[in-house]
Amino acid sequence: MTSERKVAAPALSVEGVSVEWGGFRVLNDVSFSTTAGTLIGVVGPNGAGKTTLFNVISGVTPNYTGRVLLHGADADRSKGVLAYVPQRERVNWRFPLNVSEVVMLGRSQRIGLFRRPGKRDRDAVESSLRRVGLWEQRSALVAELSGGQRQRVFVARALAQEAEIILLDEAFSGVDVGSQEGLVSVLRELRDDGKVVLIATHDLTNLAQRFDEVLCLNHHVCAFGPPEIAFTEDVLEELYGSHGVEFVGRGAANGGG
Repeated sequence: MTSERKVAAPALSVEGVSVEWGGFRVLNDVSFSTTAGTLIGVVGPNGAGKTTLFNVISGVTPNYTGRVLLHGADADRSKGVLAYVPQRERVNWRFPLNVSEVVMLGRSQRIGLFRRPGKRDRDAVESSLRRVGLWEQRSALVAELSGGQRQRVFVARALAQEAEIILLDEAFSGVDVGSQEGLVSVLRELRDDGKVVLIATHDLTNLAQRFDEVLCLNHHVCAFGPPEIAFTEDVLEELYGSHGVEFVGRGAANGGG
C-alpha cells in the first residue's frame, strides 16, 4: 500500500484578478502563485498596474474580480498576516513619531484598541529593529532618517506584525545602491525564514542576483518565473517597447548594469 504525498498549498495565489477604472482595464486576468520562502521582483513600466496589484492583494482595493488566496483559502487580511509598505510618496513623513513608535504600529492588530503594549510587544519591536540594524536609532524621528533607513523601519514594522506576506512598492526609489543592497540582504533573511516578499521596482539591474522570481506586468502577466527564464527579448519588448530589448544586450537579467 502506497501513501500519496501531500502537496502544500501555495502561500500566495492570485487567480484571474481584473480591475477596471473608468472603462479602462488596469489589471486583466492576472494570475500567479508562489510558495513560502520566495523573494519576487514585480517589474513593468509606469502605469502597468503594479501598485493596483499590491492594493488588491493587501485589501486596499476591494473592487476587483478574481480571487486572492493565502495558503489555499480566501485571504483574511484582518489577521495581520500581510504587511504593505507603500511608495514613499504616499507616506506623510512629517508625522511626529519616532522609530520605535512606528514599528509598534505593527503590533496594533495583535494588541487591539483597548490594551496597552506589553513586554511581548516591546520585545517584538526591539527584535525587529535589531534585525534591520536600527535599534540604536529607535528614538530618532522617522522624518530625520535617510530613505534607506525609512524603508528598513517599515520592514521592521512588518516583522513586528509577524506578517507572512510582505509587499514593498518601489522600495528602491530614492535609495542609494549601498542602502539597496542592505535592504535586499534583510529581505533575503526574511525569505529564508519562510516569508513571501514582493517588491515592485523599476530597476532592472541585478535581477537574477536579487530575486528568486520576477513577475513581468503590463496590465496582464507577460511572464512569471526565474529572471533568467522570464526576461526574454519578447517579454522586454512587451513591457517597454523596442527599446526594452537593449536591456538584454546589457545583461539586465543576469546582473549587468
